[in-house]
Amino acid sequence: MGVIIAPSILSADFAGLGEEVADVERGGADWLHVDVMDGHFVPNITFGPPVVASLRRVTDLFLDVHLMIERPLRYAEAFIEAGADLISFHVEAADDPREVIARVRARGRKAAMVLKPATPLEALAPYLDELDMVLLMTVNPGFGGQAFIREVLPKISELRRRMGPEFPIQVDGGVNAETVVEAAAAGANVIVAGSAVFRESDRAAVIERLRRSAEAAFVSRPE
Repeated sequence: MGVIIAPSILSADFAGLGEEVADVERGGADWLHVDVMDGHFVPNITFGPPVVASLRRVTDLFLDVHLMIERPLRYAEAFIEAGADLISFHVEAADDPREVIARVRARGRKAAMVLKPATPLEALAPYLDELDMVLLMTVNPGFGGQAFIREVLPKISELRRRMGPEFPIQVDGGVNAETVVEAAAAGANVIVAGSAVFRESDRAAVIERLRRSAEAAFVSRPE
């Protein structure tokens, strides 16, 4: 697979969310990343299924829904009904990961798991063969606009070594024109960018810049 660019709507202007989404879609975005926070698992509250349903009505982009919530099993189906194409959830959440994966897969959607920066990669080891993607957070989840945590880079490299060249490894947090090179060189090929995209007036230019930088770094990464 090539590099995938997934702008995060957490950094969009919510007063004009439909136009914001249309703008990044015109600008070449591959996916749309939706950060769902419940105020318990992380100290912030964002979107529920109605927002995902609204997004589904205005875009054909792949909807990548990241559940930063305590009980993903309780809510996964509601987000799938709303139009999510992929559900990612945290290994640190309270529910049994296999139950969540099975529920998502039973509905014909892709399932991914997420690690906070401080969580060791081994926490995912029992589930890797059942997953369509892994998201390695490069900030502590909860708020946009944080600085990229470089200590996650060795974890990306180790996961890439284990999973081979094609497996989707996503990074989310602090990604910009500089840090995308480091993330892709370590082995990330699904790039979430929030403020780096939405704070710019020319979204097409920044998406293209992120893609070119990531592709160049990913191709030249050490094996």
